[in-house]
Amino acid sequence: MLRSHLRCFRFGRGGVTQSQEGPSWRTRRNTATRLMSARRINITVQHLNMSSQYSSDAEVFLTRTGCAGVITLNRPKSLNALNLNMVRHIYHQLQLWQEDMDTFLVIIKGSGNKAFCAGGDIVAIRNAGKGGDRLAQEFFKEEYLLNNAVGNCKKPYVAFIDGITMGGGVGLSVHGHFRVASEKTLFAMPETAIGLFPDVGGGYFLPRLPGKIGLFLALTGFRLKGRDVQYAGIATHFVESEKIPSLEKDLIAMKRPSKEDIADLLNCYQNKDTPGEAKPFILAEHLDKINSLFTANSVEDIFGKLKKDGSPFAQQQLEVLSKMSPTSLKMTFRQLKLGSTLTLQDVLIMEYRLSQACMRGHDFYEGVRAVLIDKDQNPKWKPRRLEDVTNEYLDSCFASLGSNDLKI
Repeated sequence: MLRSHLRCFRFGRGGVTQSQEGPSWRTRRNTATRLMSARRINITVQHLNMSSQYSSDAEVFLTRTGCAGVITLNRPKSLNALNLNMVRHIYHQLQLWQEDMDTFLVIIKGSGNKAFCAGGDIVAIRNAGKGGDRLAQEFFKEEYLLNNAVGNCKKPYVAFIDGITMGGGVGLSVHGHFRVASEKTLFAMPETAIGLFPDVGGGYFLPRLPGKIGLFLALTGFRLKGRDVQYAGIATHFVESEKIPSLEKDLIAMKRPSKEDIADLLNCYQNKDTPGEAKPFILAEHLDKINSLFTANSVEDIFGKLKKDGSPFAQQQLEVLSKMSPTSLKMTFRQLKLGSTLTLQDVLIMEYRLSQACMRGHDFYEGVRAVLIDKDQNPKWKPRRLEDVTNEYLDSCFASLGSNDLKI
């Protein structure tokens, strides 16, 4: 029956179009239209997810397998760095899967054996910003809309952060229901080192981590590995890397799973891990100092506390922070302070304003040059001193963009 109804449709560049062949075209069209309405857009979804649509060198694979929609980031040579094309495809497909009655969960993972997603394609954004190209506006705007879609996904969303997970990769995972780390996971938000700020909703999730861990991670770019990603409250589960393919198969094979069913399966796999190998949280012995030293009214206050403390840990953090963009440090401090009381949507609107302030400024271009292009690791920040980053300048960075604001 379904096959006969499908004969009156053909799929062209404009989507689903009608074929006017045959004497009973109107009857078949009306019947098929009702069928499409009843099943929402399921037929279209299935068509869009046919494997023949994607070549082996596609930047992202979007497939329906079993009960799950599966997103595979496919730029392994670039550590699955996210570009605008990938953002658009993922966002569009995520909207379709949310309305598909046969899709019960969404899985996102990275190809290759090194990274989930190492971040956004920052060099391309830098070049676009310097040249006045609209990519510098469009990428941040559409990436943040995708971050919001992940955070508000109607279907359970499972991210396998099995490898390097930084910047844009954090935005693709941390706002979802489940984040599965492995011993290969490497998490960081290193944006203050390149004249940016921990975006993709960092202003929302970082201040909601225990104590002052979030502010510490945001300002210093400190890297967490393996189980530490879960201990910090970023990952919801830890599963050994070699077991993740089996976990994915079991998730896909589930019949009409609920969020609770998925949580039970993830818990089961987590409990299978080899006992006796877990090490204490890498920051455990420093938590009291982090909570004390990073409880402050300003970045200058943090610097003062670190200098006064004088412990090896404090001296190390002082050395790290001294290398970061002073503008980024102050911007990030205010971002997290404000974000602690905002919704994810409001945080993303705020962060879009900050992204465009960075595109208008100096440090982002200089930071990317020093760290990613010339790799001399010697950025020349402007201004060079914290005290020269004024509140008036920061106010302008956080100010509304009017009609150009991000609209969610």
